[in-house]
This record gives sequence, C-alpha cells and structure tokens, in this order.
Amino acid sequence: MTRSLDALRDLPLPQQLQYWAKERPRDVALRQKEFGVWQPITWTEYADESRWFGLGLLQLGLAPGQALAVLSENRKEWVFAQMGAAMVRCVTAGVYPTSPAPELEYLLTLSDAPVIVCEDQEQLDKVLTIRDRLPHLRSIVMMDSRGLRRYDTTGMHDFAEVVALGRRFESENATAAADATVGPALDDIGLIVFTSGSTGRPKAAMMSWRGLGTAARGLNSVLGCTERDSLVSYLPLCHMGEQMFSLHIPIAFGAVVNFAESLRTVQEDLRELSPRIFFGVPRIWEKFHSSIQNKVREAGGIRLWLYRRAMLSLDDTAAIPRSQWSVVQRARWAIWYLLVLRALLNFLGLRRCRVAVSAAAPIAPEVLRFFRVLGVPIREAYGMTEASGATTMQPGEGSPVGTVGVPYPGVEVALAEDGEILIRGEVVFRGYLKNDEATREAIDAEGWLHTGDVGRWDDGPTGRELRIVDRKKDIMITAGGKNITPSEIENAMRFSPYIKEAIVIADRRHFVSALIQIDFETVSKWSEEQGVIYTTFRSLVENQKVRDLIQREVDQANSKMPQVQQIRKFHLLTKELDHDDGEVTATMKVRRKAVFEKYAQVIEEIYV
Repeated sequence: MTRSLDALRDLPLPQQLQYWAKERPRDVALRQKEFGVWQPITWTEYADESRWFGLGLLQLGLAPGQALAVLSENRKEWVFAQMGAAMVRCVTAGVYPTSPAPELEYLLTLSDAPVIVCEDQEQLDKVLTIRDRLPHLRSIVMMDSRGLRRYDTTGMHDFAEVVALGRRFESENATAAADATVGPALDDIGLIVFTSGSTGRPKAAMMSWRGLGTAARGLNSVLGCTERDSLVSYLPLCHMGEQMFSLHIPIAFGAVVNFAESLRTVQEDLRELSPRIFFGVPRIWEKFHSSIQNKVREAGGIRLWLYRRAMLSLDDTAAIPRSQWSVVQRARWAIWYLLVLRALLNFLGLRRCRVAVSAAAPIAPEVLRFFRVLGVPIREAYGMTEASGATTMQPGEGSPVGTVGVPYPGVEVALAEDGEILIRGEVVFRGYLKNDEATREAIDAEGWLHTGDVGRWDDGPTGRELRIVDRKKDIMITAGGKNITPSEIENAMRFSPYIKEAIVIADRRHFVSALIQIDFETVSKWSEEQGVIYTTFRSLVENQKVRDLIQREVDQANSKMPQVQQIRKFHLLTKELDHDDGEVTATMKVRRKAVFEKYAQVIEEIYV
C-alpha cells in the first residue's frame, strides 16, 4: 500500500483515479442508494464513466481550460462530471443547489461556463429563467430528465447520452481519445470554488491540483484514511470541505465514498452505513445534539433518568484523553456504554467511527465535550476555501477543547500583529477569477494569505495549538470599550436544542443583545408536550410560554459567561432566516450586515 501511495503523490487527482482503476479494478469505490438498495460502483466503472463523460463534453464543444458548471445535490453523476471534465483538462465550478436564480446568474456569468450539468427539473427551471442573459451557456446536461416532455429541449442532453457520445468516440478513435484524456498537470487550475459571500458577493477562488493534493495529504496525516475506510458524502460538493472528504482524500488513499440520499436523511444513512470517518459542520453536530435531546426526552422515565446520570457521571472524562483515564473512569464509562451510550451511538450511526471532524465554522466547546463524553472521537479542524480547505487539525484526543490543532506538513501558519491568521504554502489558492484587486488584498507580496480570522496560540500536549477567536470584521467593541467576540456567545446559545441561530448585537452598544431564531422542530415538539396551541412559525414564536422557554435557555448560557458577554435582551425572529431573502449564505452562514439592515428598527427598539 505504501508503494501505491508513493506512486500517487505527484499525480493530479484524475490520474490517481485512473491508477486505482488499474490497480484495484473490481474493488468498490462508490455506493449510491437506488430503490432503497445501496448499489456499488467499482474503481473501473468510476474511471470509465468519468472518462467517457469528459470525452462527451468535448463532443459538445467544451474546450480544455473552460469551465463546466454543476448544479446538483451529491450523487455519482456529480463526481463523474467533475473527474470527466478534469481528464480533458477542463475546470469544474460547482454551484449550491439551494442558490436562487439571481445568485445562479451571477455565478454562471462569473465562471463563463459553456455547459452546465443540472440534477433535475427543479434546477433546470432556475437555469431557464436566466438563460437569455447567459450568452456563453450553450448546452445543458440533465442527470434526471423526468418531467421535461413539454419542454423545449434545444441544447439539452441527457447525462447518459453524453456518456454514450464519449464512449462511441473512444471506440472509433482510440488514439485520439487517449491523447484527449491524459489529464491535467499539477499546476493547472482544477476547481473553481465560490466563496460563501457572508460579507459580500461570492468570489470565485481558483484552486490548483497541486494545492488540493497537498491539502489532502496534510489532512490525512492526521485522519489516517486507508482503503479499509468508508465515508459518507452529504454536504454540498461545491463546499471545499466536502470536496476533501468526498473526492480528494478517498481517491488519494483508496477509500469508499457513500452518497447519502439527501441532507435530510443523513442520520438514517449513517445508521445503515456506520462510517469509520465522518465530517460535519457545526450545524450538523448541533442538530445531532438536538436529536438526542429530543429522543431521550420522548423516551422519558427510567431512560431519561439513566441518560442524565450517565452524562453527569462521565462529565470529567471530556477533557482527558482516553489513554489517560484511570481504572475507575474506564470501568465507569464501560458500564454507562452498555446501559446508555451504545444505544445513542447506534442512533447516530457513529458507533464504528474512529475519527470525526468538525470544521468550516466555530463550534461551541459544550458541543465538543458532549460528543467526547458520548464516545465520538471528534476533533476540530480549521481551514478556508482559499487555503484548499484544510490547514490545521487537532492531532489527537489530548488537544484542548476549542483549539483547532497544528499546521499540516508543508503549511505555514503565523499570526500578524493584530492576531490575524496568515497561511503560506502550496495550499494557497491561485487567485480570484476576474478579480485581481481582491486577490492582491488576500495574498501579500510575501505569499501570505490573509484569512480575516483572528487567532491565538494555546499550549497543547504536543506544543502550541491554534485557537480561533473570531472573524476580524465581526469583533465588536461595546460603548464601554469592551471587546466582544460574538461567535463565542452565539455558539453558547446554539448549544440549546431550542435555539437554531443567534445573532449578537453589541458594537457601540451599552449592553449585549441578540436576535434569536428558534429550532422549529424541537420547539414544536416541546410545545405539543406542553399543550401549547399554534398554527404557524410566527404564532409559535409569539406564544409567551415559548418566550419563557427561550429566556431560561438564555439565562443558562449567560450563567457560564462573564457579565460583559451576557445577553440582557433578545428578540425572537418571527420567520426563519432564508437564503432566498439574502439573510444567510448557501452554507447557512449569517450575513450579518444584511440581517442588521433588515431588522434595524427591531434592534433600535431593543435599546430604547
């Protein structure tokens, strides 16, 4: 295996895929559920379908260096499209399937993609509403063509049709096909990743195969992923983190990827698959935490009592590496595992998980402690799109809760005088497409990427470990001159199963307040148990019992924070924050400026 990995080290990802197709042709590379049954795809099928699709794109007129846009949830055709485009030296630009038509128009215009791959009728409809304003868009490829009988299908092609085009070309022109699918060079641009746009319009970051490969090897120096491991793909593939865990690491190290049916069914899929490696953003871990709270509360009686006793009894183990547990702690955990924890881990689908990762945004330390007590080996990592998604990760279970670990081999991390985190190395992106000014602002003359995040170094068991303080632009100063890091307060609020989102207000104010969005699923279940009558999200929020519930949760979070960071007043939002309304990004990050502008009057009333 070591010899295989050494051979892959200096190959771009498409060539790595072709390598595995020759070395392990019949081994399973992917799985996707069809009609309720997990269907395997071998390494040979993976490489062949990708290669034929790439050749088919050439028949549609896509030229090397041009962009292929993909608008779809995660499925095998997504990765076939990306790897196929790469084999013929084209660039993939993934678009979030939740993107509304105006945002989609902006992103497609930015990428100049002549071809777009759409998942289904829903995604196609968005493209058709803006097609007249996209003169560069020539062809639309449909993964699922159902429901299109009455459509004008001019310029549209079925995914299987494009694969067949490529397959036929290869059979008739074997030499030309081989020459066309040699694959890219390491320094070629392989991927365009759109930033979340939390502080402005999204930018298109250009990623090289060399940087992506360096990031994958660095991340795996901690993960230790091998061909014996399996992963679950469920977060959008246009997200840099999911790219690492669904393509770059699995292909580089020969692991199996399973495509979840959807983001909504991921817990059910996890229970069926029981993966050994799992990546989740903080919102996923918060959701898992809420689902456990709901489950044990519904169970009630002796089960609820046992759960509470277990979590209280094991609380002291969260901050101690398992290798350092005393005999008493080991015995105590084993007993509670048999009585309570095993069932909860099976409920999550993470009983066999040997490494779990939280990244992409800060997570509440209480959430990390909760899962460590439960027995999930969760570690926090840090990275960003412009750094190929991965730069640091906690090296072991002994890392302090709340740190994000140490830099990977080949990555330099430093702190500027104001605490801003700087990154340098091959993982740094090649610039923003059509935006040289933003590129110069992001990367200085010495090659340092300015992340916009503020951090500090903490002592860990193996040396200094990085801790994220907050986004540089988000740090607030109260009217009394006190520095406030809103993410710390917001994470504490989101630890409550009843609070989905909290947006802190403190800048130039005399006290801290917040806009709070309830978790509708959890609060509605609680309301039914309490006999609270409601008809809509708004009527639920405006019920006094619900406000009292949230007040108790705020008070509980306040009790663990210094007085200057305690929330004195809050306003419950009467609707969920929505991507279509410009309040959150496609990755569900809050657009603070937009929210503050929209709720300006509400905020002023808080401080009356």
